[in-house]
Amino acid sequence: MTNHFKAAFLALIIGLVALHWWGQAPAPAVLSSPAPPTASLHGRRGVYLTAYAASQVGFLDEVLDKLAQYGLNTVVVDVKNNHGEVCYPSQVALARQCGAVKPLLDLPALVRTVHARGMYAIARQVVFYDPFLARHLGLTTAPWVLPTVAAATAYNLDLAAEVVKAGFDEIQFDYIRFPDDGPIGPDYSPRCQAVEAFLAQARSRLDLPLSVDVYGRVTFPWNAHRSDPIGQHLEGMARWVDSVSPMLYPSHYVERAFKDDPYGTVLQALVDSTARTTTPIRPYLQAFEMAIPGGMSMADYISAQIRAAEEGGADGYLFWNPRADYTALWQALAGRQG
Repeated sequence: MTNHFKAAFLALIIGLVALHWWGQAPAPAVLSSPAPPTASLHGRRGVYLTAYAASQVGFLDEVLDKLAQYGLNTVVVDVKNNHGEVCYPSQVALARQCGAVKPLLDLPALVRTVHARGMYAIARQVVFYDPFLARHLGLTTAPWVLPTVAAATAYNLDLAAEVVKAGFDEIQFDYIRFPDDGPIGPDYSPRCQAVEAFLAQARSRLDLPLSVDVYGRVTFPWNAHRSDPIGQHLEGMARWVDSVSPMLYPSHYVERAFKDDPYGTVLQALVDSTARTTTPIRPYLQAFEMAIPGGMSMADYISAQIRAAEEGGADGYLFWNPRADYTALWQALAGRQG
């Protein structure tokens, strides 16, 4: 059976399962085999910026200066954020109809600024957590729109296609999941298949590298059994993208042993995930103050995560601070240079 036939057959099965399970099929897609990773996406190390931060006069230049000073090379910027706001003057009709357009950024100008410094520009697009669209469609799942809602998948693909034209090097999908509304353990294959169907459509339509943000727990071995209610299955999602970014924030784990050991937590997640897929793993690391172990500075906490990423086989790494305040990161990097 050829790869093309297998992909088409998978699309048919996914659609039938979703129709049986939720009574609504995903938007139709022409599936193709995953494209090979693009060489230019490897070894990317950088920071996440909200659209609000990136829109402040002079702020992006300051961040780029710091990245260059410490040998980092990547900026991730929101194009559609956790509030459902589309952060640029989108011409997608549905974005305007639901009131989501908040034109904070001139995307082509932003990309030109990043590229002028020889750096890599990633567009972060929040997908299925979308209060604007959920209200507009009158969904009972608000503020979530489920991956089985054809209007939601089409809307996000239209936005992504528009963002591609701005010249970004990569699109990174976040909240590419169902709500966390059930116990871990049962078979959630239909949910996983719906998420993967969206990624297959994105792979077919978008001609640039794609990545996904996933929960840190997706790296755990039990995730291989498609037993997570959020519908994120590492092997299944990795098949359709060029890089996977598990959010390995030690503070977000329940177990105290994970919270208190930033090095060990990141290292174990990388050992587990790289054993399950050949798709590059580029983790998000914690650069914000939360549950920092007593006696450890924020800079030391960050340094421990970096060391684990480098020793654990990560293909680069990204830093997350919800306020785009990377003071502690610059301190950690300065210490590593010293």
